[in-house]
Amino acid sequence: MSRHIAILVFACLKLSGASEMLRYNVNWPSGLSLGEATLAVDNLDASAATRRFELRLDASVPGYAVADEITALASSAYCSTQLDKKLKHGARNTSERLEFKASEGILERTTQTAKGGVSKVAIGACARDALTMVYFLRSELKLGRVPTAQTVYFGAAYQLSFKYLGAAPVALAGGSEQADRVQIQIKGPASQNTLEVFFGRDPLRTPLMFKVPLALGTFAMELQR
Repeated sequence: MSRHIAILVFACLKLSGASEMLRYNVNWPSGLSLGEATLAVDNLDASAATRRFELRLDASVPGYAVADEITALASSAYCSTQLDKKLKHGARNTSERLEFKASEGILERTTQTAKGGVSKVAIGACARDALTMVYFLRSELKLGRVPTAQTVYFGAAYQLSFKYLGAAPVALAGGSEQADRVQIQIKGPASQNTLEVFFGRDPLRTPLMFKVPLALGTFAMELQR
């Protein structure tokens, strides 16, 4: 299981005022369920000064479990202010906080383990973490455009490029839905991957499915309706 599932890296859709919760099944290539994921946001409307995003992922294959909790804070323009992540991939545990200090032009990364520490890197005026990027992408699709290539942060810096692949039907438990297919190429310090995300054509451009190609096959996160 790749941590890129957690980046972008998500039978109900709850939408009340400015809050949203999306639930997904995480499926093996054969269709067998491996677990569930939840994407939630507070203050989704355009007037909100601060937005809070959350991803929870629980999935497993024999001998390997994944349990991720990621929370991000961002401005109304989807400029990140803070990212907290707690990742458990098999025997490996990661706990970090990223603080985006735009006024100082730095990102401060604090690793919260016995051997952890603090590091700083220079950032621009509106840097984004990987979770906030999912919602920024949705906001751009609402306007009929795909973002230009840019850097996102999920601990390390990752280079993302986006490509619109056209319309495609998505088969969900509630039936088939028409979606816009977007390819996301991700290049990190020591890795490279390509994701596909299928966005619904509803006003919120709801992510209907994420496809992640890994060594064992292409895994999918499918929206529960």
